[in-house]
Amino acid sequence: MTEQLRLMAVHAHPDDESSKGAATMAMYVSQGVDVLVATCTGGERGSILNPKLQGDPFIEKNIHEVRRKEMDTAREILGVKQAWLGFVDSGLPEGDPLPPLPEGCFALQDVAEAAAPLVKLIREFRPHVITTYDENGGYPHPDHIMTHKISMLAFDAAGDPDAYPEAGEPWQPSKLYYNHGFPMGRIRALHAYLTEHGLDSPYGEWIAGWEKSGRKEREITTRVRCDDWFEVRDKALIAHATQIDPDGPWFRVPLDVQRDVWPTEDYELARTLIDTDLPEDDLFAGLRTPSPVA
Repeated sequence: MTEQLRLMAVHAHPDDESSKGAATMAMYVSQGVDVLVATCTGGERGSILNPKLQGDPFIEKNIHEVRRKEMDTAREILGVKQAWLGFVDSGLPEGDPLPPLPEGCFALQDVAEAAAPLVKLIREFRPHVITTYDENGGYPHPDHIMTHKISMLAFDAAGDPDAYPEAGEPWQPSKLYYNHGFPMGRIRALHAYLTEHGLDSPYGEWIAGWEKSGRKEREITTRVRCDDWFEVRDKALIAHATQIDPDGPWFRVPLDVQRDVWPTEDYELARTLIDTDLPEDDLFAGLRTPSPVA
């Protein structure tokens, strides 16, 4: 392949792109890859998680506009393009029993209909590789699960000339990956390093909760080394000021420790239409033009 490589990352809300795979995207941008983030919702029902901004009447009244501006800043930091799919945030239901989802929200849409704008965007951008969430959404937020559903449908439908004929000329992506934003191997490795060196670890309760849940770790097929872009990732995440406390646990582990202990962002190859050898160290493995033999 000699044309410019293209990567599309499909995310549920503004800020997800900066917490999952951001260093990977920034690295690929530096290599000349064309990267587009598809954001399914506007994050309208997201809570204000930064305690420094909680209670701000302007933000509470204009959360949708504020989060759009945050996304603009993060996009510029990462150097990516970004498109909104236009769905309304479903919110994260809490309580026992869980309350019903709000009418008209993203998670209640018909999957085939909700996939239509993503199919159109895929056909316009023509990505070779797509990243998204696994069937559990990475964690069970209804919008993350819905993002998985429409991504899987759109991956197949975008290349089918009989599907969504109004959405443009067919284009078939070659590979689809699930993000593993917080693999337990990474969490355990960082926790072990910090405790062994007498440093405070923010991961103790996280590990205990995981072990109590009995969840199994997913397979990592692809580890992309991108530690030179961890600082860019953090700057993009901090740009989502309503969602991230810059003094919070996200940033308690020094970058030099992160680079030494776990310098990759990790993925699971879920679909491929080309030959590739596992494990991989590149989302474009099998797609790049081989170097000429001297």
